[in-house]
Amino acid sequence: MIAVVTALLVLIGLVMSFSASVVDAAEAGDPFGVFRRQMLWAAIGLPAYLAAARTDHRVWRRLAWPLLLIALAGLVLVVLPGVGETRHGSTRWLELGPLSVQPSELAKLATLIWLADVLERKRPRDGRLHTASHLVVPAVPLLVVLGVLVLLQPDLGTTILLAMIVAAVLWVEGLPGRHVAVSFVAALAAIAVLAVTAPYRLARLTGWLHPEADPLGDGYQLLQARFALGEGGLLGLGLGSSRGKWQFIPNPDTDFIFAIIGEELGLFGAVVVLALFAVLLYRGLTIAYTAGPGFARTVAFAITAWLVGQALVNVSTVTGLVPITGVTLPLVSVGGSSLVSSLVALGILTSISRSLAAPERRVAAS
Repeated sequence: MIAVVTALLVLIGLVMSFSASVVDAAEAGDPFGVFRRQMLWAAIGLPAYLAAARTDHRVWRRLAWPLLLIALAGLVLVVLPGVGETRHGSTRWLELGPLSVQPSELAKLATLIWLADVLERKRPRDGRLHTASHLVVPAVPLLVVLGVLVLLQPDLGTTILLAMIVAAVLWVEGLPGRHVAVSFVAALAAIAVLAVTAPYRLARLTGWLHPEADPLGDGYQLLQARFALGEGGLLGLGLGSSRGKWQFIPNPDTDFIFAIIGEELGLFGAVVVLALFAVLLYRGLTIAYTAGPGFARTVAFAITAWLVGQALVNVSTVTGLVPITGVTLPLVSVGGSSLVSSLVALGILTSISRSLAAPERRVAAS
């Protein structure tokens, strides 16, 4: 089921990445430029998915520290003057030959694997739950370090996702509900402070609250997304027929690709995408529940919370339910690092599912 959902989302992403990017890519001189790069990343990510799916998920425990150190090194390099690549006012990428990688995408995967490994090592041998201090001590310092490095880019959206991943790990490992509630309130307060202290974030907030007040300025992107979704109606204008991608909707192939999906494929196409993520949520939670307490359950739950949570944030942004955060739609939006890291994560989830099904197959065979 995970493999089918993953394949369908990647296929939809490749089709829509070409449709949404063709106008801007043609302006840059190559209508197929963005699509060709996304195909290259898919050619890297899909074998990585298969490899991760066929590898015992416990192998990733041995890779926890290397992954985290590589992610931290990449985040440090990005913010060094003259090293990182700047786009749209943010420095988030490192150039590696013909490709640009985003270390913060690796940081998401590294964070959940490292935390799950550390908490598994600290797990009480008598079967009791972790104490709150056992959970908070490794998680909070890591989140602070990663959050500061990502905010220096600046990238508030990824910081929120990292906090979401850490919260998912702590919750499934038994952090008491009152601590979760206090942490949630503190996170909202921190996000509010960060939003009002940076002019561009404050502009996003005011543009979200009152987009009609500045239809050609801060409210422009949200209003154009709403127009596109409204134009799509039930069945859409037809694949490739979007008007919004003709330089009306900023970032139509990344942050706002869901608006292009709604415009070209209509409510039907948008619901199909949401249904696929709903299936992923159901299957991911089922795997986590079946796995029982331990590394596998923590990783399965955190991967599910990360990918489905990121999808919900993106869709909520496009539809105006939350302020614009710059978060992409997993597996669908253009972005090579995001595509590969998401596919590897889903490969790990598939591996956990296969390990749970193996005993059942052995019993059936006997």
